Amino acid sequence: MSDPIAWADFEKVDIRVGRITRAEAFAQARRPALRLWLDFGPEIGTRKSSAQITRHYAPEGLVGRQVLAVVNFPPRQIGPFMSEVLVLGLPDEDGEVVLIGPDQPVPLGGRMY
Repeated sequence: MSDPIAWADFEKVDIRVGRITRAEAFAQARRPALRLWLDFGPEIGTRKSSAQITRHYAPEGLVGRQVLAVVNFPPRQIGPFMSEVLVLGLPDEDGEVVLIGPDQPVPLGGRMY
């Protein structure tokens, strides 16, 4: 178990729901990855992410899916691609990422509390 944190520390992490609007293979990545474009609604807009999720997901099956992402990390350059958000997932029994998202449609940009 991790060390406890204050509620104020948790509130600093801005986790929002976005819809994947575009997904494609990221051939230039060192490890197999996909490039994702996510719509977080009018307040945040569209942001990009690089995600190492190729074991369970193909680009064509991701468009339209809602996922959770941290939207307030600084952008990170990954090869020729600027990743602007961190899409969240959990490891399966083999350590491969399984995406986290709502099980029912929710408004884009909704914040996780």
